[in-house]
Amino acid sequence: MNQEVTQFIEEMKEPWHREFTSRLRDVVHQAIPDVQERIQYKKPHFLKNGKYAAAISTSKEAVSFIIFNCSDLDFPEGMFDGPPERKTLKLRQGDTVDSEQLVTLVSQASSSL
Repeated sequence: MNQEVTQFIEEMKEPWHREFTSRLRDVVHQAIPDVQERIQYKKPHFLKNGKYAAAISTSKEAVSFIIFNCSDLDFPEGMFDGPPERKTLKLRQGDTVDSEQLVTLVSQASSSL
């Protein structure tokens, strides 16, 4: 794991931001065992073979999880937003995360990278 990403998560002000970001990071690592991670554009990005697989972005109201390379996938209705090539899940304080479902989606999306 990249120390810069770890530090980024540890320095988040909101505990629920840290919790979601850590869980999402774990999801990516489960889905892509050899994932590379880095801070880019002031947010964690996850790459497979040098290509974007996922990213995490935070705002005051939400933690957003972006999955790239997903044009050929079917996503649960109403859960994700965005164009066909990248989908975003917005998590708000009190929401729950279906880690298994996300691992499957990230694994499928990154399989061709």
